[in-house]
Amino acid sequence: MSLENDERHWAIQLAEVEQRMYRRIPENKIRPRLEPTRRAVELLGDPQAAYRVVHVTGTNGKTSTTRFIERILREHGLRTGRFLSPHLVKLNERMALDGESISDERLVTTWNEIEPILELVDAELEAAGEDALTFFEALAVLAFAVFADAPVDVLVLEVGIGGEWDSTNVADGDVAVFTPISLDHVDRIGGTIAEIAHTKSGIIKPGSFVVSATQPLDAAGVLAEKAASTAETYKPYGDGWHLIDNQAVPGGTKFSVQGLAGEYHDLFLPVHGSYQAENAALALVAAEAFLGGGQQRIMDDIVRAAFSDVSSPGRLQVVSKNPLIVLDAAHNEAGATSLATSIRETFAADYVVAVVSILTEKDAAAILRELEPVVSEIIVTQSSSPRAIALADIEALAGEIFGIDRVRVSANPWHALELAKQVLPKAKNGMIVASGSITLVGDLLKQLQREEDSNDE
Repeated sequence: MSLENDERHWAIQLAEVEQRMYRRIPENKIRPRLEPTRRAVELLGDPQAAYRVVHVTGTNGKTSTTRFIERILREHGLRTGRFLSPHLVKLNERMALDGESISDERLVTTWNEIEPILELVDAELEAAGEDALTFFEALAVLAFAVFADAPVDVLVLEVGIGGEWDSTNVADGDVAVFTPISLDHVDRIGGTIAEIAHTKSGIIKPGSFVVSATQPLDAAGVLAEKAASTAETYKPYGDGWHLIDNQAVPGGTKFSVQGLAGEYHDLFLPVHGSYQAENAALALVAAEAFLGGGQQRIMDDIVRAAFSDVSSPGRLQVVSKNPLIVLDAAHNEAGATSLATSIRETFAADYVVAVVSILTEKDAAAILRELEPVVSEIIVTQSSSPRAIALADIEALAGEIFGIDRVRVSANPWHALELAKQVLPKAKNGMIVASGSITLVGDLLKQLQREEDSNDE
C-alpha cells in the first residue's frame, strides 16, 4: 500500500470512529460524575498511572498554559503527552506526543483496542439505570490509553470542564495548575466565583504542588483552603514568583519572570497579548515545580528555546498581515476583556471590524459589551455549532449594544470574513478580528486550510 493510500485508509477509519464517538452524549451535556471513567480505566489497568501528570484547570488561558508547560518539559528532554480540549479543526489535536498531534492510525488502533471495555462499562451503567459513557468520558479514557502505549514520561493534562468530577480527574496530578478563574459554565459548575473555584479545586491531590495565577479574592480563598488541607506546597502568584515585565514587540511578546528558583530575563514568545506573558510565567513556575520542586532553576537555554517555539492556535492568531486578520477564541466575558485589551494595546488599530458568533449558553451581551468600545463595525454570523445563537437574535442584541448602523449580517462565517475585508477602510490602520466562540475560529481555520491546500494543488 502506498503512503497516500495508507493515509487515506486511516482517514476513512478515523471518520468511522468519530461517528461512533459522536453518537455518545456530547461533551456540552456533561454528567457530574467520575465513577464511570474510573471504572473504565480500572478495567484497562489504570493507564493514567503509567506516567507523571501536570493537571491544568481555570477559566481562561488553560490551553495556552498547557501548551507552554509541555513545551518546556519537552525541551528539558522528557517524552511528553499533551491533552487539550476542545479541538479547533481535527479531533487528533486533543492528543499530542512530543508536541505533534497523534496520527489517525494511532487514534484508530487504540480506540479499537479499548472499545470493548467501553461497551462493557456502557452495559453496566445501563443495567444500573444510568446513561452510557459520554463522548468526553470515552475520549479521556482513549487519551490515557494512547499516552500509556506511547509511552510518555509526563502528561500535561488540561481539564475539560470544572475539575472535581471532570473525567480527567481520575489522574493524580503531581502538580496542579490554576489559570485565572472567572464566571463561565455557570449552569454546570457553579453560579459564583467561589462555587466554580470549589469545583476546580478538586484537581488538588494529596502531596501535590499547587501553583496559581492571580485570582479573584473569592477564588483565592477557596484554593488556599483546599491546598492547605491537601497539598504539600501552595505557591500562588506573588508568593515567591511574579511577572517582572512584559511588552509587545514585533512578532510577539518580550517578558521577564521571577520564578520560584531564580530570575529569567528577556524571554520571547512568538504569540501576541500581554495575558500570554502571564500564562507563560505560570507555565514556567509549573515546570519548576515539576522538575525540581520549585528549588531548581531551569537552564536559560532550555527556557529560551522552549518559549521561542511555542504556538497557541486560535488565541490572537494572526492568519493574514495584509489585511491584518486575527482569530481569537474568546467565548466569555473575561476572554472578551482580554481580547479588547489586546486590540487596544498590542495591535493599536484605528479601525476594527469584528466577525462574531456566540453560543446560546454564553453571556452574549457581556461579550459584546466588552468588545463594543474597541470595535468600529461588527458582522454577526452563525458558526457550524447547533448551539450557535440564531442569526436574528444575535443581530438584534448587537444592534442594542452597538447601534444598528454599526451592525452587518452574514449567515456564513467565511462569507462574513470576506465581507469584513470589503468594508475595512483601505486608508486606515485597520484590522479584522473573528471571535466569540471556539467553533467560529475552527470553522475559519478549516476553510483557510482548504484554501491553502487548493492553492498548493
